[in-house]
Amino acid sequence: MTPNTATSAPSAPSRRSFLASTAVAAAAVAGGMPLLAACGGSDSGSGGGTSADKSAKKLLPAYVATNVVTPDIAAKNGSAVGFTGKLDLASLKTSVPKKLGKGGKVSIMSPFWGSPPKGDNAYYKAMNDLIGVDVQWQNQDGNTYDQKLGAVLASSDIPDVVVIPGWNMGGKIPSAIIGKFADLGPYLSGDAIKEYPNLAAIPTDAWQRSLFGGKLRGLPQPSPYVTGIVPLYRKDIFDKEGYQVPTSADEFMALCKEITNAKAKRWACLDMKWTAFQSFGVLSGSEKPLGWNLVDGKMVYRIETQEYLEALEWTRKLFAAGYVHPDAKLGKSAATDAGPKFAAGEFLIYAQNISQWWSRTAEQATQNPDYKIWGMDIFGHDGGKPTLWAEQPAGIFAFVSKKASESVIRDVLAVANVTAAPYGTKEYMLTNYGVEGTHYTVKNGVPTKTDQGNNEVINAYVMVASPTATIAHPDFPEVAKAQVEWQQRMGAFTKKSSFYGMQITEPSRYTNLSNDFEQLEDDIVRGRKKISDMQQAVSDWKSKGGDNLRDWYKKLLDENGPAAS
Repeated sequence: MTPNTATSAPSAPSRRSFLASTAVAAAAVAGGMPLLAACGGSDSGSGGGTSADKSAKKLLPAYVATNVVTPDIAAKNGSAVGFTGKLDLASLKTSVPKKLGKGGKVSIMSPFWGSPPKGDNAYYKAMNDLIGVDVQWQNQDGNTYDQKLGAVLASSDIPDVVVIPGWNMGGKIPSAIIGKFADLGPYLSGDAIKEYPNLAAIPTDAWQRSLFGGKLRGLPQPSPYVTGIVPLYRKDIFDKEGYQVPTSADEFMALCKEITNAKAKRWACLDMKWTAFQSFGVLSGSEKPLGWNLVDGKMVYRIETQEYLEALEWTRKLFAAGYVHPDAKLGKSAATDAGPKFAAGEFLIYAQNISQWWSRTAEQATQNPDYKIWGMDIFGHDGGKPTLWAEQPAGIFAFVSKKASESVIRDVLAVANVTAAPYGTKEYMLTNYGVEGTHYTVKNGVPTKTDQGNNEVINAYVMVASPTATIAHPDFPEVAKAQVEWQQRMGAFTKKSSFYGMQITEPSRYTNLSNDFEQLEDDIVRGRKKISDMQQAVSDWKSKGGDNLRDWYKKLLDENGPAAS
């Protein structure tokens, strides 16, 4: 399972740390969060199941593309949409011409990173006035949200809305989602969603991920299905030294040898395990059930494949040759620590969430004008085209209490219809930046948060629902363009597994079956364990339930068919 904390190794996407560090509207975050969510279906309850059955299509909202704003770069091959121009406040569109809220109160519990602002702050007041709803926030520490979430869902006193990220959907949370939250289908399924045009413009795949227990229960935050993990590199140093971007695993190894000079405190890279998985075509392992796929009639799990072992062996060779920064070998190469040493040139390549392409650029813009971070295209290990696997199209959801009245539900949907407004609209700017002059200023087409904006416009309304995945950086439009184009190129090589888009919970008896594999992977690539140890672990996994779990997945697919998108 992919790490997702702010202290995780940079080999994995970290939407949680990204949300904690910035609320800028201009950043689109790719998917890739660990996600295990329950659904009823063929085998519900502790036996697990899926709601992506053959009847799922009738539960999904109609898709109506927005025509309020036209992006500079349209979505393609699973990418985000892109905006590459400066921001002109005078040309902002209106996507919500009238208040849909009826003035009621709505309580929302959501994870929050940092110090929550006072409830009567200028941002909350402006948003509530625009929506026509009195939203009362119950912000909880995002780092300990699991504990608070479990306690609240076990009680009879549940807020009107509860935001649940995928990484918090372990344990008993999945069954609580089905038992505690309302069916939004009567308000959103089919043409009913047209009352909320911004919600209607959310891609169908994201809504399919919002099916829990055979009902449409979640309001999603869409994300691109293209992998969110990019091999980032110091393009300025590459250009200066004449280094060529590699196009195969062997070329990458040779490049690392050329770059590394331990005496000069320069190493080639950090832990490149996730790039190896991509290069060797290993099934996505960042969230269940994407590690499973039907291959030639047989259900296969990622750890059983030859590609998986080859990727680990290649990564092990990078470490063994001394090409990896010592911090990574010691496990200190957290995403939050990578920036300064990357800026200092101690290493030139690392794999991390696509959001860092922009954030690292912004960090160094004034103090190091020559600095240029860029993204490598993922190469097939043999020099051919890579085989990449799609991530899930949504990973954070807002749920409405079953006890909520129809008026409360409609007020919640009024909130979501504003927060899902597309980039380039007045509603988007207010949701993501606050009030001009109070929370941000615009100079040369670039919005910049004030101190008050940084304190108040964070972690709140953006958690209720989001527009289609969007990348827009008015301060660095060339980065936005490059990010979207990278997604589109990689999307051309991306396949969807048999379980793409499904919400599935495995039977409880298998919940911890695969827990130890990530640590074993890290031990192998660092030379503490051998490939043969992994082979033995896979054999043990099969005998301890892996083969039975395979049969369960095969039966699930036979009964329900692939995702209905």
